[in-house]
Amino acid sequence: MLAKYFRNCYRDTMDRAYGHAEAAITARLKEGGYCLDCGATDGYWYDRLDSRLGISMDRYTGIEWNAHSCAKGRARGLNMIQGDLNDLLPFPNNRFRCIIALSVLEHLLYGCRFLQECYRVLEPGGSLVLLTPNISTYFTAFRILQGKMPSSGPHPDSTLLLCSDEPFRVRDLDLVPDVESDRPVHRHLVVFSYRVLNRYLAMLGFARVEGRGFGLYPFPVFMQPFLEQFDPFHCHQMVFVATKVISEKRSPH
Repeated sequence: MLAKYFRNCYRDTMDRAYGHAEAAITARLKEGGYCLDCGATDGYWYDRLDSRLGISMDRYTGIEWNAHSCAKGRARGLNMIQGDLNDLLPFPNNRFRCIIALSVLEHLLYGCRFLQECYRVLEPGGSLVLLTPNISTYFTAFRILQGKMPSSGPHPDSTLLLCSDEPFRVRDLDLVPDVESDRPVHRHLVVFSYRVLNRYLAMLGFARVEGRGFGLYPFPVFMQPFLEQFDPFHCHQMVFVATKVISEKRSPH
């Protein structure tokens, strides 16, 4: 019964968080510009943008680790690059109007370098739309007091442990554990808190950082949208829209 309650909370949280992120992405691309989709799978977000904006293929670039997913995207004519987001991004400065990074940051070993690279390749006035879990939640604190792993935090590096009976697990139970693979899709490595991620994006030089929190557990679903406005710092998921400065100072030659 309790597990079902938290799974319902989780699904509502993810639906609203992704909806907010999609609205932000659409708003930033409706006037044109190039889009970089990080962790693109086979081009899911191109299809979403095409249905909403009629975005042309030449405006979309996806970067994805999985070779099979890249091949599927390329077969549809998409510009897909197989690459590791822990490395430097293979793009020139000031290239993209919008960078999409949804449920990506928590799977990277070098997340801070990734965010620095996002700033570099954004055009002035362009935005990074970021969705990632928050390590600093009431739910996490409760799990730790139980002596258990936080559901948003780093997962155990063992399929056996991951599949053990956990009454408060909120992740999708249909996911196939792949933690022993070279690049596990479902394992979280480094998870930020709301305050730290907000501060870090500002430190990188983003002119405007807008954050929203989604999913304030254990409060009921109908109460969460109201409470999230007052306490985004302890929500399960967070969405940041970080906009690069419009004019940058140039160093003298």
